[in-house]
Amino acid sequence: MIRVNEIKVELNNNIDFKNEISKKLRISKNEILSYEIFRESIDARKGNVKYVYTIDVELKNENAILKKTNFKKSPITKYISPNMGKLKLEHRPIIVGFGPSGMFAALLLSENGYKPLVFERGENVEKRTLSVEKFWKEGVLNTESNVQFGEGGAGTFSDGKLTTRIKDLRSRKVLEELVKAGAPSEILFKNKPHIGTDLLKEVVIKIREKIIKNGGEVIFNSRVNKINKEKDLIKIEVNNSKEYITNNLILAIGHSARDTFEELYKNEFEIKQKPFAIGMRIEHKQKMINKVQYGNEDLEVKLGSAEYHLTYQTKSGRSVYTFCMCPGGKVVASSSEKNTIVTNGMSEHLRNEENANSALLVSVYPKDFESEHPLAGMYLQRKIERKAFEVTENNYFAPSIRVGEFLEEAKEKKESVYSIESSYKPGVEKVHPKEYLPDFIVDALKEALPNLNKRLKGFSDFDALLTGPETRSSSPIRIVRNLESFESTSHKGIFPCGEGAGYAGGIVSSAVDGLKVAEKIIEKYSNKL
Repeated sequence: MIRVNEIKVELNNNIDFKNEISKKLRISKNEILSYEIFRESIDARKGNVKYVYTIDVELKNENAILKKTNFKKSPITKYISPNMGKLKLEHRPIIVGFGPSGMFAALLLSENGYKPLVFERGENVEKRTLSVEKFWKEGVLNTESNVQFGEGGAGTFSDGKLTTRIKDLRSRKVLEELVKAGAPSEILFKNKPHIGTDLLKEVVIKIREKIIKNGGEVIFNSRVNKINKEKDLIKIEVNNSKEYITNNLILAIGHSARDTFEELYKNEFEIKQKPFAIGMRIEHKQKMINKVQYGNEDLEVKLGSAEYHLTYQTKSGRSVYTFCMCPGGKVVASSSEKNTIVTNGMSEHLRNEENANSALLVSVYPKDFESEHPLAGMYLQRKIERKAFEVTENNYFAPSIRVGEFLEEAKEKKESVYSIESSYKPGVEKVHPKEYLPDFIVDALKEALPNLNKRLKGFSDFDALLTGPETRSSSPIRIVRNLESFESTSHKGIFPCGEGAGYAGGIVSSAVDGLKVAEKIIEKYSNKL
């Protein structure tokens, strides 16, 4: 097939792709045998909104076209499993955590006959949904199963965003498996694909069922509380009772597995501090974002709710940026420890809620931590989350403030309700961020907001809402691993993996890392127990 880039078409529900391809290649439509959309994006510059396509085309006389034009063959995207090793596998591989990295490691191992055993501290997604909703409605937190812990990981209760910066053929494998499990086929070609929390819940169930059908086992409500290495064997203790043995342990823990981080530190794993980011969620009316981005708020019907991504560098050199933007979504309570406040964003597939929200984050570096302890970044997160809980003086209500009030702008306000209402449940209380965020974060946000408004008019409107804190954008640590074998540098046979270990950021990159680690086990061992 030949890859054809930059096919621009007007907004139309009935696009004649063969006609557009023939014009681009300057050939007859009869020469086109088949085509497949590889990428679809939107060009909204200058108010003239168009679709932009990259299409792979099969032609009758492909070589002739290649010789007389600058077009090239389509890259190979098919994933090929690694060759199986010969070393005898003494025990089943064990995976700790069933987020994207653990899930896709388990999927690949099970597809190749290795029958992995997976332990997930949280509940399956059906029961987990009930626990999360109880927290949002009643403020009753299940510390073992919540927005952070449970089947599918933290990404299950987000937007199901599948954008990634990594250039890895395994990404295609991840997307194709998601589609096989029920995700919309459009994620294979959308420039900024997403599934949505509502659909993602069903997808992870299908992947779990496939792993089990292939001989794997997934055990929920099973927290791994001890990990010990004894010669060539790794022993884990689950729920302070039952012990399991393996030669290959994949640590696919999430970025919120703080008790596991402390257990690893106690057992002298090599752990390093890592930069991350802290900030707040910012909310606007989605119609306002649509109007600014598309030039016409009514284009939402054809294009869906508009997105944005903004960055700014402060005078001190610190980055401020939007992250995990949720069009037509809501801000959600995401605590995993009692008496803490953590916020995140979530959208369902249709992205049709009234508000848009995004994290507005400030870069945090090891120099900002209070000590050189490997877990100092984690302790900083916890300190902020506990302070945010204390200052609201209400059961898991989040501290919130209008942008105009945060920037100390003057505005005459009527007694009526503000135009933007917080989507956060259980609720919010008016609290200035200086009451719970470090000064360097508050100062960076104050400097950035007016400047970001120059990039997206209305971003820093008086009535926009800031709700915080957002502390879990990425892991505060890196569990150091060998660059070749992916094993822990201090504990052979243990594979730190995914976002919690500090090697990924987001659903796709975490899933890809899970595939990479599983490949290392497959390349070394036979699947015969």
